[in-house]
Order: sequence, then structure tokens, then C-alpha cells
Amino acid sequence: MTSRFTRGITRLPGESFSAGITTAGLGAPHLPRALEQHAAYCKALAQCGMQVTVLDADERFPDSTFVEDTAVVTPQTAVITRPGADSRKGETEAIHTALSTHYAGIPTIEAPGTVDGGDICQAGDHFFIGVSARTNPEGARQLAAHLQDAGFTTSEMDIRGMGGLLHLKSGMSYLGNGTMLIDPVLADQPDFEDYRVLTVTEDERYAANCIRVNDFVLFAASYPQAAAMLSAEGFDLLLLDMSEFRKMDGGLSCLSLRF
Repeated sequence: MTSRFTRGITRLPGESFSAGITTAGLGAPHLPRALEQHAAYCKALAQCGMQVTVLDADERFPDSTFVEDTAVVTPQTAVITRPGADSRKGETEAIHTALSTHYAGIPTIEAPGTVDGGDICQAGDHFFIGVSARTNPEGARQLAAHLQDAGFTTSEMDIRGMGGLLHLKSGMSYLGNGTMLIDPVLADQPDFEDYRVLTVTEDERYAANCIRVNDFVLFAASYPQAAAMLSAEGFDLLLLDMSEFRKMDGGLSCLSLRF
């Protein structure tokens, strides 16, 4: 089921962006800089061959620029999530509308289940589903059933209590060709036995969140050891400044839905 991404959905950060949820302790984001970084991100997706839809900012939802958490999408199917933070649950309505242009009969995670898309990592025909503070076991069960109905296999990884990981994809990225990039905290996970595993250093943990988009890997700037490791492995990197989104606990995967 591996295929090239042709479309993406993003949403601009708004004036309320700094009121979002964060545990980073890095200070308030600078909105003009965040908008510049977001524009560069969308340009990079286009460079990868994607047609990008940029939704207007929604001031009602400070975290809504992190569209990945609102849906799980593949070329074959889409599932609307039910975010784990109460302040974010209203974000899914607009994303459902945007995705309805491309998918029919989109299922939705139902209460009491919760799922954040940041906890879901696709590796070819398999999905890793993270159980976290945002994605609960019931949400994981529902999502697994929807994905299995679409022909995918799934497995769960419980990351509750793993220091520093808000979401599963805070600590892992699938780079294609059987290769995983991971945070050291996930280094002993048996789930990765069938993969070639590359591990970032302790002082570059943020770099574990990146995204393979067709022929390129979108990668956070300022992590030279991890960047050199991937370049040596033959990956073509597009380096992007993520400083303002990191302040709000966001990474590269968080800013788009890709299908």
C-alpha cells in the first residue's frame, strides 16, 4: 500500500497561538517568525511534489495549526480522531469538512475513546498506535479496527511514563526502506526488531520527529549529528527551522495531514 503523497492540509497559526498547550518551558512563540516558518514548511511540502491546502487560522483553537492530531489519513482511508485534550476536540469539525472533499464516509473515533494523530506512525502497511496521555486504550482499539478494515495491520505501544514523549511520534519516525529514526528512550522496544534502527543522541531528542515525504526527509534544523547521520545513510534532507513550534510542543509531523 506504499504510495507517494500528492496532497497535504495545513493550517496557519493564529494570534491565539501562544495560548495553546505546552510543557516545553521555552517561552512564548513569536507569531511573525512562526508564520515565516510555516510558509517555509508548506513550500517544502510543495517541493516534495504535494499540492498543499492551507486553511485559515482558527482563533477559537490555539493549537489548531497542529492539524495532524485531528485525523489519520492514508491514500485509501481517513479516520477523524477525538483529541485527548478537551480544548482541542472542536478542531475536528473543520478537518472533517476539508477531508470530505477527498474521502467518502469518514469514520470517527467515538467517546470515551481519544486519539491524537501524533500518536500514530505508519510504516508501510503497518501502523504503530501509541497509548499515551492523549490516546487512550479505547481510542487505540477503535482506530485499530478502522485501519484493519482498510487492510492495514496494527500494533500498540504504551508510552505512558516514558519521559519527554508527549506523543509516540515525538520519539520515532519511519523513513521508508525498513528504517526507523528513534529517541533513545525507545531504543529497547521489541516492536522494532524487524527494522533497521537509527538512534538520535540524548541532546538531539527533538530530531527524532521528522517526516519522509516522497524523495525527501523534512528535518528540523540545528541538530547536526542526526542530520549528518541521515545524510550519510543517503537521505536527502530539507532542513527547516521549527523553533516557534517547538515552544508549543510541536514537531514537523504535527503541522500537516499528508495523503
